[in-house]
Order: sequence, then C-alpha cells, then structure tokens
Amino acid sequence: MQKVLLIIQREYLTRVRKKSFIIMIFVVPGLILAMGGVITLVSKNSDQINTEQTVKVVDESGIFKGKFHDVPKIKFQTSTQSLKETKASTSADSLLTLYIPANYSAKPNSVQIFSKKKPPFKLTGEIEKQMNDIAVNTSLMEHHIDTAYMRTLKSNISLNAVEITDSGDKDANVGANVAVGIACAILIYMSLFIYGAQVMRGVIEEKTNRIIEVIISSVKPFQLMLGKIIGVGLVGLTQFAAWIILSVVSTKVLGQAFHAPQGSMMSFLAVLQTIPFGYILGCFIFYFLSGYLLYSALFAAVGSAVDSETETQQFMFPITLPLLFTYILSVSILFQAPDSPLAVWLSMIPFTAPVAMMVRIPFHVPGWQLAISMSLMVVGFLGTTYVAARIYRVGVLMYGKKASFKEIIKWFFYKE
Repeated sequence: MQKVLLIIQREYLTRVRKKSFIIMIFVVPGLILAMGGVITLVSKNSDQINTEQTVKVVDESGIFKGKFHDVPKIKFQTSTQSLKETKASTSADSLLTLYIPANYSAKPNSVQIFSKKKPPFKLTGEIEKQMNDIAVNTSLMEHHIDTAYMRTLKSNISLNAVEITDSGDKDANVGANVAVGIACAILIYMSLFIYGAQVMRGVIEEKTNRIIEVIISSVKPFQLMLGKIIGVGLVGLTQFAAWIILSVVSTKVLGQAFHAPQGSMMSFLAVLQTIPFGYILGCFIFYFLSGYLLYSALFAAVGSAVDSETETQQFMFPITLPLLFTYILSVSILFQAPDSPLAVWLSMIPFTAPVAMMVRIPFHVPGWQLAISMSLMVVGFLGTTYVAARIYRVGVLMYGKKASFKEIIKWFFYKE
C-alpha cells in the first residue's frame, strides 16, 4: 500500500506543479465567464438586422397587395412592374423582391424571395408571419367572420410547472434543470476523455523511455497502474474544485461590480434555490470518479499495448463508442424524456451511466434506480480494473510488436 501511495503522490505532485496546470486553473473560469458574456451579447443581437431592408412585393394573386406593414429595419413596397423588371431593379444588397404567384396556395414553395445575398433569418420569418396572418384574415372575411372579434378571443397562456413535494409546492423550473443536467453530462464526457487520455499518455511515455523497466523492478504492475489512475484522478478533482470556487467568486464579484439589477438578481437566486446543488454535486463526484476509474483502467491497458500514441486508434474507438453514443443521445433526446426506458437502461449500464444518469439526476431519479446504477458502477470499474491489470502486466513490457485484439486476449489468460 505504501508503494501505491508513493506512486499516487508522484503522479499528483508532478502534474499540479506544472505551470500549465496552474495557468489553466485561472484561465478556464475566465474563459467560461467571457464565453457567457459573448453568448449573452450574441443572443441579444442575433435577431437584429444590421441594415434597413426594402422588400418589393410582386403579388400576382392580389390577396397581399398593400397589406404588408413595415417593422423596424424592414420596409415593404408594392411593385407595379413585372417580376423580371423588379428583379432587374434589385441591384443593392438591401433591396429584395418578394414574388407571390396567382396560384401560390396550390403550389408548395412557389412563393420566392430574390436578393443579391442570403437574406437574414429574421426577415424571412417576418415575411412568413405577415403572409400567414393576411391569408388567415382573408379566409375569415370570405366566410363572413369578424376578424376584429376573433383577435379579441386570442389568449396568451403561459404554463408554469409546479412540483409537489413533502415540504409543499415549489416551482419546478424545468429549463434550469435541463441546463444543469446537460452541463453535467458534457462535463463528465469531456473529463473522462481528458484525464483518461493523460493516464494513457503517461503509460506510453514511460514505456517508450524504458523507465517502466526500472519501476517494475520495485513495484507490481497492478500497483503502478492503480497509483497512476488514482493520482491523475485526484488532479482532476483538484482542478474541478478550483474551477468551481473561482467561478462562484468571480461571478459574485462581477455581479457587484456591474451592479446587477435587484429584480434580476432575486429572480436568478430564486431559480438557483429550486436546484438541489448538494445532491447533484455528490452524484457528479461519484459518477466522475467511478466513470474515470472504469475508463482510465481501459486507457491504461491501451497505453501498455502500444509503443506510440498513433497506434491507439484501433483500440480507442470500441472503448469510447458507448460514451460517444450516450453523449449524442443525452444532448438531443434523453433530456426530453429522462424517465423513458432508453434513458433508464443507459443510466444502469456502467459504460454509459456516467453521462446518462447526470442528465436524469436533476429530475429526481427514483432511489432504487440510483442505488442499482451506483452498485453496477462499482462492480463495473472493479471488473474493468481487473481485466485492464491483467493486460497491463504483460503489455507494459512488450516492445517492437504491434498488438492486435487476438494478442491482447492471450495476454489476459497468461498466468503469473
């Protein structure tokens, strides 16, 4: 055990003392805040049209003539010329031609807009909205229905999700929970690759430099592999802890510096209070550690089987495919149905659970499902560590021979 602790200490201190590690601790929170600011600015301006656009309408149907109304940065003009003549006059980038054929309703996609460059999305959306409104009003009038009365019947209903709990009703804030679940899934997905790859590179480096031969004379291969895995894992936890602390502190300081409005701040705090951060953080740490131990053991086995990083691709793809598959489903499907059979099964399988379960955690996973998933994760990383250790003990001393899956299976069955 003492030898394992020494290896853990060496792996941990070697990495945390690097300038790159210290720099990244401070740089990443800054980049996250900067990215958040950029996203906020972009989202505020994404719907804006930079220059004023003039749309000349060629309406052969006569239904829309003179019924378009101007909006900020978009002006409509009814053209008395033919389509060909109007298109010819559309010489500037800010001039567009909207063509509506007489039988537009009978031919899908027959309504066209012509411009010198691709029109802004907001402009096409505004035209579609006005055309649909005009078409509906025209149809209502043809059936002698009072359009003014119909508009008074429209309502603006906003649905607020409320969760029934033992302590009373509380706002569910589904959007915030979805955001937290996806963020945790992405963070675990990235961290398993980053820190698992560090273990693999460390093994390859020691193997190619022939340092491994000296180390193996003092410790058993399993002790060396276990020490490297735990040491790098502690580096990851240290980095996460530093990032969380610095992000919270910097966010608070910036909020005070820019004097965030009291109403918006109170609203933000109210949303945060609905999210069980302690519960989510505990689950995140467990699934990060168990997933890391599972995958890093396999990464270490891959590192021991090759002589350079370029040879790892044939072994890496089958290992990382379940993780990649679950990540794609998590950010596209699972968060929409966190209790579906697919989500439940993926959160139980050890190779997919670290990502899938973190998507489900904010939606209050049943206790028995969480217990089964965690138990299977423990069994899973113990099993993969055993398999990886048997491969590692042979592969780490193999040089100059390209390993294949058949060869690796033979290594597993070699006796001590």
